[in-house]
Order: sequence, then structure tokens, then C-alpha cells
Amino acid sequence: MNNFQIKALPYNQFAYLFSANADELTNIGALKMMVDEFPGFPCRVSLQDAPVGEEVILLPFKHNKTTSPYQAMGPIFIRQDAIATTLGINEIPIMLLHRLLSLRGYNNEGIMIDAIVIEGKMTSETLQELFSNNDIAYVHIHNAKSGCYNCMAERA
Repeated sequence: MNNFQIKALPYNQFAYLFSANADELTNIGALKMMVDEFPGFPCRVSLQDAPVGEEVILLPFKHNKTTSPYQAMGPIFIRQDAIATTLGINEIPIMLLHRLLSLRGYNNEGIMIDAIVIEGKMTSETLQELFSNNDIAYVHIHNAKSGCYNCMAERA
């Protein structure tokens, strides 16, 4: 078995955004939103869909920090006062299970080695299959339709 662990983003990296004014958010390409649909606003810290009526911030995030041609940035949602989720080995957050996902496997140099689009309920099996390739160091999980980054899986 090729064990993995999915990693959430740390809240302290984003906490200051909730006290920023509209101009400050606009300057970094971010905005505050009220959740009006469930599911639909997946938080990258709690790894949960935000409930209707909660405030979130939508902002650009550089998720593949590499010097390779595969460096990447995309939009993410962060819930106010989100608590960072620590998942167990081979645990999949519920927010992934009902989405069409794109899994992208990278080597240690940040070069994409493999990619696949799957139904979220196939996440565990697909991650184990991707990690059977010893050249894959980490996998980024994106929403396939919108392309938004969700989270990263590493070997465990």
C-alpha cells in the first residue's frame, strides 16, 4: 500500500485578511463573500465546505512554489476563524468526495509526472495508484471544473 497524507493550509497565513478593508483586499486580488450555497465554498484550511451565511475570503494563492515551468497560482476560499484540519494517514476530507477532481503528481523538482481527472469518491484509490510511481513526491488536488486548488497529498 502507498500511504499518503492530505495537508490543509495553515490559518495563520490568512487570518490578517479578515480585518483588511475592501481596498486592501482589492490590492491583492481578494474579496470577502457570504456563502450562499452548500456545498460550494470549500475552505483550504478546514477542508470543509463553508455553511450558508458564513463569511469567506476568496484570494489568489501560489500553490506550487517551484522554479519549474509548473509553478502555479489559483483562487482559494478561506473561512473566517477556520481551524486547520489534520487528517490521518489515507484519510479523505468529505469536501472532496462529491466533486470532480483533477489530481496532478509532481516530482521533487516540481515537474508534473502524471495527472488524472476522477470522481471524488475515487480519491483514495487514485492517490495510492499515483504514489506507486516512485518519481511522484506530492500530488495536488484541484476541482476539475473550476481548476481551483484544494489541497496537497504527500507520501506518508
